Amino acid sequence: MKKGLKFYIALWGAKVGTVVLKIFRRNASFFPGKFAIKVCKDFIGKIEKPRTIVAVTGTNGKTTVCNMIEDILKDNNYIFIDNKYGSNIDAGVATSLINGVTMMGKAKKDLAVFEVDERSSPRIYPYMTPTYLVCTNLFRDSLMRNAHTEFISEILTKSIPKETTLILNGDDLIASNIAPQNNRIYFGIDRLDTDGDKCINIARDIIVCPKCNSKLVYDYVRYNHIGKAHCPNCDFKSPDIDYLATNLDLENMKLTLKNGELEEEYDLISDNIINIYNIVTVITVLKQLGLSRDQINDSLKKQKIVDTRYSEEIINGVKVITHLAKGMNPIACSRVFDYVRKYKGKKAVILLLDDLHEAAKGSENTAWQYDTDYEFLNDDSITQIIIAGARYLDGLVRLEIAGISKDKIVYQRDELSAVDKLNLNGVDTVFVLHDLYAIKLKEAVKAKVELMLRS
Repeated sequence: MKKGLKFYIALWGAKVGTVVLKIFRRNASFFPGKFAIKVCKDFIGKIEKPRTIVAVTGTNGKTTVCNMIEDILKDNNYIFIDNKYGSNIDAGVATSLINGVTMMGKAKKDLAVFEVDERSSPRIYPYMTPTYLVCTNLFRDSLMRNAHTEFISEILTKSIPKETTLILNGDDLIASNIAPQNNRIYFGIDRLDTDGDKCINIARDIIVCPKCNSKLVYDYVRYNHIGKAHCPNCDFKSPDIDYLATNLDLENMKLTLKNGELEEEYDLISDNIINIYNIVTVITVLKQLGLSRDQINDSLKKQKIVDTRYSEEIINGVKVITHLAKGMNPIACSRVFDYVRKYKGKKAVILLLDDLHEAAKGSENTAWQYDTDYEFLNDDSITQIIIAGARYLDGLVRLEIAGISKDKIVYQRDELSAVDKLNLNGVDTVFVLHDLYAIKLKEAVKAKVELMLRS
């Protein structure tokens, strides 16, 4: 693609802008790319790109998957560009590409790993062809931003270049069927003892066959629409899995990954099914990039889920766990609630969720809460639930609808003063469940809980 004067004005202007922003200690991860695209609309198409590009998209897990891929590549001395500290829309990708080229626009590295927002696909993929595109999953998300999974899957299908090889979650009947014309590789997890015959979640985003509208038959359900299913009246079914996780051993934190006749054992760094999927995704991608089992596993064992997603600490015999539960994302919250109820021992739970605290900006829509399985918190092992923030009364209503006794619930406007009412009597674990935009609030609440435990 011919570059032209506009391209060089955009590139040089963005390069100078990056230097100026860094001098003034301002964030240079978004503006340079935004400037470049404004000056040259097809800038991403014209700038020289690395030979191999891995793009990661999906409703949940894309940030964790990208971080783990990048950390393991770095640990194995791979050199690459990424948008780890930037945005996952077109401007963020453009900024990363700008940082990865010379003043004349020549690529300095052969590999790139990009997290890409699903809705940004039409503004990125027409100008950039990923070698591999990973889709972690597709679930219902914020209704205002994402409408419905059919809407998002259609955006992806229309935008993804036909030359791109897809790496897809084969246990997700929606994600596994995007861009059917493309070459694809599937990852998944074999049937677990905890899988059931019926969906116990409120939300399930695919019930009928997309080909003939017959009701799908699920061979087993893991959660929501994740599992294995087939249509009784046509050939639609869950795909055969290329990278299948088997022999899941949570006691020894191991799994076996089967690819054809090859079976390899890997270490787990989390017992949460969400993160197990993330780990299987990461291994699949790295195997496609040519890394050996030992390279992957030796680096994997050094990994940990970042503190903004999950942390745990024991103080005077009581465990304090912080866990991201993305607000306005009913499936992500439901997975965390399920994890909490199944966690051993007696628990107190503090909820700092979107639409329930001041970090929620501009949204008056609380409909997502009624797609979320608050019923999982109605468990005898949970002795107390504290809910506070801007919409604490909405949260109270939802907890009561879930059948939770009001005697178990502390509800009030101020988050920090609500923690004063935490009852630690007989509690083994305190869970602080927080939204992505409540990191500072989470830290303040955690500090107060720790102070109470030490006093």
